[in-house]
Amino acid sequence: MASSSIPISQSQAFPTKTYPKAFLSTPLKNPSPQFGVFRSGSLPMTSVRGKGAVLVVAAAAASSPAAEIPKKRYPGEAKGFVEEMRFVAMKLHTRDQAKEGEKESDAQPIGKWEPSVEGYLRFLVDSKVVYDTLESIVEKAVYPWYAEFRNTGLERSEKLAKDLEWFKEQGYAIPEPSAPGTTYARLLEELAENDPQAFICHFYNVYFAHSAGGRMIGKKVAEKILDNKELEFYKWDGELSQLLQNVREKLNRVAEGWSREEKNHCLDETEKSFKHSGEILHLILS
Repeated sequence: MASSSIPISQSQAFPTKTYPKAFLSTPLKNPSPQFGVFRSGSLPMTSVRGKGAVLVVAAAAASSPAAEIPKKRYPGEAKGFVEEMRFVAMKLHTRDQAKEGEKESDAQPIGKWEPSVEGYLRFLVDSKVVYDTLESIVEKAVYPWYAEFRNTGLERSEKLAKDLEWFKEQGYAIPEPSAPGTTYARLLEELAENDPQAFICHFYNVYFAHSAGGRMIGKKVAEKILDNKELEFYKWDGELSQLLQNVREKLNRVAEGWSREEKNHCLDETEKSFKHSGEILHLILS
């Protein structure tokens, strides 16, 4: 962005400062000793003394490369758009969850949770509704590039189905999906149809949050109510770090075609994603 011209008083003297070549003096009739031309470094300058002298600032000053303001850089932008999403997501954590966290903690620490099997089942059932929806969306691919996210290895629906079947074999009744899961699923379907940038924000946060904090929560719950049994929900076929990296690269490629406005719109959806995922997570304590 070009810099604006700075108003200069007609009677202001410039005895020592250096200015760009664009500062030109008007032709002077009958020059007298009170007007002297000198050089400061290699730039021609005019020393002005007396009344009535007029300086004209050339338009070239505004277009000088040296005067241009550097393009604004967004946190994480240099590493790709996924890093921008990660940065925004981390800020929405509390300080005890992540060092970048800025949110005040208004909930009981996970280590002090007292989960129940019934509540955990509600969480698993509603989580499956969300993952079923995400997998269905990329399979239909209303926008062709959604197909990039098929068969990433991060899919959870089949794993959750196995876990729910295991609980059923243990004699537990499997509940019906509840409002947190069904409401979020409807939102995802609407966004996938009408707002692809917002949808990608949810896609990223659901899968990547589960691979990090979600695993930690699953471990804590298993210690308290499942005799440390590791559910299929927390297992991946293949190296998880590589699966995540593959999806990062795909997300970055897709976002390369977005405008800055579209990217910002995607980032703005992060808090809504956290809200819906948090409502499902807290079913564990219900």
